[in-house]
Amino acid sequence: MKKELSFALNYALNKGFQIHPDAFKILENVDVKKLEKIIKEIVREKTKQKLFQINQDDLETYLGIKEDLTLQSKIKILSEPTSKITSGEGVKGYNALFSSRFNKLKRIISDRPESKMLKSAASVKTAKSEEDVYVCGLLTTRNVERNITKLILEDPSGTFEGIIFDNELQKTANTLLMDQFVMARISVGKNSGYIIKDLILPDIPDQAKNKSESETYAVFLSDLHIGSKYFMEEEFSEFVSWLSSPDPVARKIRFVLIGGDVVDGVGIYPNQDKELVCQTIQEQLKKAEDLIDKIPKNVKIIIMPGNHDPGRRALPQPAIPKKYNSGLWERENVVMVGNPALVSLNGVKIMMFHGQSIDDIVKTTPGLSYDKPTNVMRHLLRARHLSPIYGSQTPIAPEMEDLLVIEDIPDIFHVGHVHRAELDMYKGILLVNSGSWQKQTPFQASVGMTPNPGIAIMVNLKTFQVFHENYSSNSNNILQS
Repeated sequence: MKKELSFALNYALNKGFQIHPDAFKILENVDVKKLEKIIKEIVREKTKQKLFQINQDDLETYLGIKEDLTLQSKIKILSEPTSKITSGEGVKGYNALFSSRFNKLKRIISDRPESKMLKSAASVKTAKSEEDVYVCGLLTTRNVERNITKLILEDPSGTFEGIIFDNELQKTANTLLMDQFVMARISVGKNSGYIIKDLILPDIPDQAKNKSESETYAVFLSDLHIGSKYFMEEEFSEFVSWLSSPDPVARKIRFVLIGGDVVDGVGIYPNQDKELVCQTIQEQLKKAEDLIDKIPKNVKIIIMPGNHDPGRRALPQPAIPKKYNSGLWERENVVMVGNPALVSLNGVKIMMFHGQSIDDIVKTTPGLSYDKPTNVMRHLLRARHLSPIYGSQTPIAPEMEDLLVIEDIPDIFHVGHVHRAELDMYKGILLVNSGSWQKQTPFQASVGMTPNPGIAIMVNLKTFQVFHENYSSNSNNILQS
């Protein structure tokens, strides 16, 4: 008998377990390096069940020889923009977009008791009440002069200008994003001006999490950049192979979510062709299809576009068009969605957003950086909007309805784009930035951007416990939770 097998059997026997002869035959064929781990895992699970025999069925289930039928894999697309895109034209289109944004966010904030004292911007100017009142609108201007902060809010009736004297409130005002919705408590000053005494954001209320009934796992990926010579093909292939391994976490994975930039694209930036191994979109997507095809068929894969993928660049983005690769669309275990999307996995709500707006927010908001993307994600949740800033780097289409408002509260918020894997929590919501599978590019190096690629983040949808598999020697200490 092999020494390792003998050790594993003695461990189980010392814990009061019996081993069925059929199970013993399977153990003889297991990789000796994994024997000890396998026995310890099974002993722990069976001890919880107060069952003290290791049988053939236990090992077949654990090793993936037999499918675990208790694991749920129910998927439901709650919202995604592909079928809803009805762009307006010119000024009328953008008027409709911002009117939709205002109305949706006003409905959200109307759950707060203060909203009962809301007045329109126009009526505030004629009101003679000496008591504080509230006004809400989209932030159009912020000026800081001589330790005084001026804000201008706009609603359908007009604009309102208020002044902030309080130092702490000025700090809050400085974190507001242009074009985001805010409610202000105001009073009339001595010179008939308006003083802002408080600022209230739509934000996220505290609420109970939705949880999966079974211990099913979801994998969070993004920014593969397949087709780029910096794509970590070997490491990604190793991860895909791991999904078919007998590892106890791998055996429970039933969902893979890919949050955009599946491929590197063509003509996205100057001289990109020099950094491509696949020169056409069709080649890149075919390579993506071949890699994704190696993922076990009992795993459901959700794919959304990013700014490098083919199709419309402006937000919201429809799903990657079928004309570029019908093979992905035709696979039974693949679901193609637009950006953003809200999906339910075994009842757990997951908001997927590629994250293009992070560029604008980092550039305009003091204290935020690409190194800490979850801090930006908090801003988006507080604003209840995925891309508040209009007219900057992120293109926003003049949709008749603003599909970027966060109306439903997710249990998990999944974002990519910045190539920095990071975890955090905000008001019970698990924040996941899934990093990338592309090594540092010359452009990233030139601007001091250091990605931490090659990390697969996995979440137990029943317990919300997070695991990760690291396939890069340079990404050892970046995940925080």
